[in-house]
Amino acid sequence: MNDITVIIPSYNRAPLLKKAMQSVLAQREKPAEIIIVDDGSTDHTQLVVEELTCSLTKIKYLYHPNRGPAAARNTGIMHASCDYLAFLDSDDEYHKEKLAVQFQALRADPEFLVSHTLETWYRRGAHLNQKKIHMPAHGNIFKACLRLCCVGMSTVMVRRELFERYGLFNEALRCCEDYDLWLRVSSFEPFLLIDRRLTIKHGGRPDQVSNAYKVGMDRFRIQALAELIDSNTLTVKQNHLAIEELVRKCGIYANGCLKHDKGDEADHYLKLAYTIKDHYSDTIGINNDE
Repeated sequence: MNDITVIIPSYNRAPLLKKAMQSVLAQREKPAEIIIVDDGSTDHTQLVVEELTCSLTKIKYLYHPNRGPAAARNTGIMHASCDYLAFLDSDDEYHKEKLAVQFQALRADPEFLVSHTLETWYRRGAHLNQKKIHMPAHGNIFKACLRLCCVGMSTVMVRRELFERYGLFNEALRCCEDYDLWLRVSSFEPFLLIDRRLTIKHGGRPDQVSNAYKVGMDRFRIQALAELIDSNTLTVKQNHLAIEELVRKCGIYANGCLKHDKGDEADHYLKLAYTIKDHYSDTIGINNDE
């Protein structure tokens, strides 16, 4: 039994949650505890949790009104009793070696506060090959994190210290809260990549948050980037890269708004891009004619 808490947020996914929990209970080396955070479910989630028991692993069930995945994960973090925290979305699964391999790797290399793994992807039950842009990286991954979230939430294991240094998930973001957190962390910390497919990711269902916010998802990433730039915590190079990506995302999102006759929203994002770019142009050498 290891010093690991596995946090699983769930919302109306009782049948899938059972498979996710079973994949944790089937680990070669069991975690000390599993925390299920029920984010306001109206199905039989609590019954599923109560039916699953393990003599080596404590299982906690926590319920709160629906507030989204960021709040659910934060609740789990605040109630966790272990020094190593792993996350699993309620529709994903672990390979049986996942926790043992990742825990040993983190303990062997104290330089790292966070580790992630490769994933096996399925969409509506069919195997899906990942594009190169989605492949996770090792070490300094800040630049890779700017374009999209390249850290699979179900692949992550962190030392508790990470949240003490960089804060919790931003509950104001109903989507892309992981993009926001890993940007904040990767601007300071290297990431330890376990080069094995130890996480199984299932997608393509309408109940997923990414599907619900598929149209207009970039507005959450733009918000995260703007707040990161305003935090004044980035190096000059990081700031330059972040502003370039914010300007790019604002342009793409504004064009999409124009196509859907949302002129006021398009103007807002174009003004945001030029305001930030103009403010920082002198200090980091951005050409306003770009």
